[in-house]
Amino acid sequence: MKAKINFRTINKLAIPATVAGIAEPLLSITDTAIVGNIPVDGLESLAAAGIVGSFLSMLIWILGQTRSAISAIISQYLGAGRLEEVKSLPAQAIYLNIALSILILLSTIFVVREIFELLNASGKILEYCISYYSIRVWGFPLTLFVFAVMGIFRGLQNTYYPMLIAITGAVLNIGLDFLLVYGVEGYLEPMYLKGAAWASLIAQGVMAIMAFVLLWVKTDISLKLQLPLNKELGRLVVMSLNLFVRALALNTALILAVREATDLGPQYIGAHTIAINIWLFSAFFIDGYAAAGNIMGGRLLGARDYAGLFTLAKRIIKYGLLISLVLMLFGFVFYKPIGLLFSKETLVLETFYTVFFIVILSLPMNTVAFVFDGLFKGLGEMKYLRNTLLAATFLGFVPILFVGKYLDWGLYGIWAAFTLWMVIRGGALVWEFRRKFLPLLQNG
Repeated sequence: MKAKINFRTINKLAIPATVAGIAEPLLSITDTAIVGNIPVDGLESLAAAGIVGSFLSMLIWILGQTRSAISAIISQYLGAGRLEEVKSLPAQAIYLNIALSILILLSTIFVVREIFELLNASGKILEYCISYYSIRVWGFPLTLFVFAVMGIFRGLQNTYYPMLIAITGAVLNIGLDFLLVYGVEGYLEPMYLKGAAWASLIAQGVMAIMAFVLLWVKTDISLKLQLPLNKELGRLVVMSLNLFVRALALNTALILAVREATDLGPQYIGAHTIAINIWLFSAFFIDGYAAAGNIMGGRLLGARDYAGLFTLAKRIIKYGLLISLVLMLFGFVFYKPIGLLFSKETLVLETFYTVFFIVILSLPMNTVAFVFDGLFKGLGEMKYLRNTLLAATFLGFVPILFVGKYLDWGLYGIWAAFTLWMVIRGGALVWEFRRKFLPLLQNG
């Protein structure tokens, strides 16, 4: 029986996935907005939150790739009607992921100062980076566990429970941010930047507990480690390694952008922090349709339904582009108020407004790249995703970034590099999808 591919079935997956997806950047955006309005050293706190947030995102994205690999394999086996064959895989993948996260945590916690000095942080900003990171880093294994569980649910064609987990974490984080950062007069002293770190850590802990309970109660997938190793563990590791390299390339671009913005001065890293958080928020907002492509694409491939695969690609691009146009309109209508949500610092806002239009105009191209990125993950095409990111980063982003630096373009150079980066990514994925799957459709 062929899967139905229509507005209802796609959005039944995409809408909860969108809500779940925006929770991660919402945590960072909440910290950024609240920290940016701290009455004492708000500019320095905003800069520190931006630098640490970028570094933590790098770590999470690099090791969080198992989520996509688990989702792809489970959805393909589901489509082929052979789900029982991979029941032992999720637990093995999760334990591997947690072990790696603890290793990374222990390898960074003792060289925190050196890490942020490499990112050009100094003086008060450096000290704030160290104190903020030293708290938030302990949520790293918790986040990776949550990501892996969300990947399992996605593979099972369920985005509802990941949405519940994400909403709970986001709402809790926002409430704790206000409580701990600003304090309660007469009851709780304000903790400022450290309060934002504790708010995130507590929210991550609650999300991990909730993910564990839902997986235990709502599925028959066990987290008990079973031997022998599942036959698909090797493929999962190879897929994860390809995504690992891809994530390194992706985060090379993000970290280089932070480094160059930091080098320009405090108001520039403050402005860039606001811009990149909005960019990431919009990316995850659009990513709901990428998630639908990931989830349904793997199942259609497992069933060898290539006509359905092309129908899916056309429809998720159409819906994603409509969402991006709505976001563009919202961005231009509320151009000034959006900046004021994050900071009241005149220098930061003036700098941010000079590049915000680039962030808004890039949304349609971002949609193409993100949607096909999700679809390719569901299809298990991790090697091509790796090569595309390497080419886009080192042949597109990095040269433009340093040309912009040489020509003194400031933040314009950084965001011109981001724009070219996304053009290469989106164009390469569309071309490869047609090249590889159109013959299968015609011969099927």
